[in-house]
Amino acid sequence: MTQTSENVTWLTQEAYNQLKAELEHLSGPARTEIAAKIAAAREEGDLRENGGYHAAKEEQGKQELRVRQLTQLLENAKVGEAPAADGVVAPGMVVTIAFDGDEDDTLTFLLASREYASADIETYSPQSPLGSGVNGKKIAEDAQYELPNGKLASVKILKAVPYQG
Repeated sequence: MTQTSENVTWLTQEAYNQLKAELEHLSGPARTEIAAKIAAAREEGDLRENGGYHAAKEEQGKQELRVRQLTQLLENAKVGEAPAADGVVAPGMVVTIAFDGDEDDTLTFLLASREYASADIETYSPQSPLGSGVNGKKIAEDAQYELPNGKLASVKILKAVPYQG
């Protein structure tokens, strides 16, 4: 099967190992744990009015969804080095932009897969309108992206440095 570059997610070795460990945990010990919770809740009686059973089944569904997401992500992942600090915007970089030429109206974000998302910094996917607009641009260049209403927005790249996590 041939993968297009849009389906490939570049990961550092550290990120790949972390996601692989999460998948192994969810596929093994966590599955056993949730199965035990469901079995214990079943023994409590009538399943229609059993809140513990329904909560455990919902948790199981979320867990299985995460297993599928991680499996797909890791199947399409390429392990590589962090992007170069050459001022060219690329996935894995922290980017600072100014909106419509107003250098006071700025946004700093991580251009990366949502797997990198954290509470520390806002994350935009390289496939998002803003992400695809700035990807490949250099510091001081202007970039355009399409807004949900179909209009184009312009931003200026102020800074692009590799994410240090």
